[in-house]
Amino acid sequence: MTSKKLLEALNDAIARELQVSVQYMWQHVMAKGISGETVKGIFRKIAITEMKHAEDIAERLFYLGGVPTTKPSAIQVGKGLKEMLRIDKKAEEDAIRLYRDIVRMAEKEGDIVTENLFTEILAQEEEHHSQFASLLED
Repeated sequence: MTSKKLLEALNDAIARELQVSVQYMWQHVMAKGISGETVKGIFRKIAITEMKHAEDIAERLFYLGGVPTTKPSAIQVGKGLKEMLRIDKKAEEDAIRLYRDIVRMAEKEGDIVTENLFTEILAQEEEHHSQFASLLED
């Protein structure tokens, strides 16, 4: 049986994924300037990936007997491109920490499927973090 703590962590992950999927899509719409034109596609692509993560996590949580949240974490769009990228880099850092914890919890509970799901998602979040960090460099 899955612990309440792991089920809650999965819902935290869903709320985070819903948050960033909306956040990044709005940034895609609002990005301006020469650099904004370049970054718009990156925001859009990552937003779609994050929504897929929310779906995958929700399916897993529901299978384990939980009820997936529909409420995103607080969305922060930012005003300018640099601020957007700083906010997004931090969001990815938060996800990386949470998902490492979930991998450890799932491993401890012998839940290989959840462990594998989050190992895969974690690799993608690290890639997103790397992209945002790289875009912030001058």
